Amino acid sequence: MVVDNRAEVRDFLTSRRARLTPDQAGVTSFGARRVPGLRRAEVAQLAGVSIEYYIRLERGNLTGVSETVLEALAAGLRLDESERTYLFDLARAASPTGSRRRSPKPQARELRPSLQRLLDSMVAIPAFIRNGRLDVLGINAMGRALYSLAYESPTRPVNLARFVFLDPRAHLLHPNWVASASTTVSILRAEAGRDPYDKALSDLVGELATRSEEFRTRWTAHNVELHRIGSKHFRRPEVGDLNLSFDALDVPGEPGWTLTAYSADPGTPDADNLALLASWAATHLVGTAGQRMTQ
Repeated sequence: MVVDNRAEVRDFLTSRRARLTPDQAGVTSFGARRVPGLRRAEVAQLAGVSIEYYIRLERGNLTGVSETVLEALAAGLRLDESERTYLFDLARAASPTGSRRRSPKPQARELRPSLQRLLDSMVAIPAFIRNGRLDVLGINAMGRALYSLAYESPTRPVNLARFVFLDPRAHLLHPNWVASASTTVSILRAEAGRDPYDKALSDLVGELATRSEEFRTRWTAHNVELHRIGSKHFRRPEVGDLNLSFDALDVPGEPGWTLTAYSADPGTPDADNLALLASWAATHLVGTAGQRMTQ
């Protein structure tokens, strides 16, 4: 499956327009509506452009569009931060320089030893480094304990999207699997907007779309998410439920890489269960600290 920038733009703008009612957009509605959401003319009015120009945009042509128009369009369509970032990424990819095909990326680059040492120093919390395709490039012992079900497969690097959609054990790790699945797709969708010429990402999307109806349904929704902070529910048979906060940080010097760390509020049952997980990891994952977990 090749990511088509014009099709992405068209489907994204159409889907955002369809979800917005006149009342939400603050426009006066006249006459019966054959389809849900705003009319093209109403979006054009909100963005301060002609209807002809907006039709050109919605047909997928963002070449040469100014940041001012993009900002107005994002405001008119009530895009959140993730969606606004995605729109700007699509516009950059449509530019003459952005549309040039980039050199193929390796499936996963080697982690710098200093980054693995950083992960290993985080002894009390799960932490890992991933790329935009959700390949796990490095992980610490606590992270390996949390995601040990994903590591039971011999395929490396571990890919969290494949795990969520193609491995039945993902439902055991993620009690709220529906939310995890939707978040996974929204991260991949955002990455596709940032780098539509990543062949490995296109191959992954094609594989998942072919093998998972759940993935196909979510992919066509065109939802995106930056996934920087929040909470996630895990369940480990060794310790029970873990409701953990997460923080996702960009890795300096490695565009597209993210360091994600999970933690629990002190004095809570989740903190107690996280400590139990650390004890389990010390017993069952002897020798994993200080090693690249992608091996």
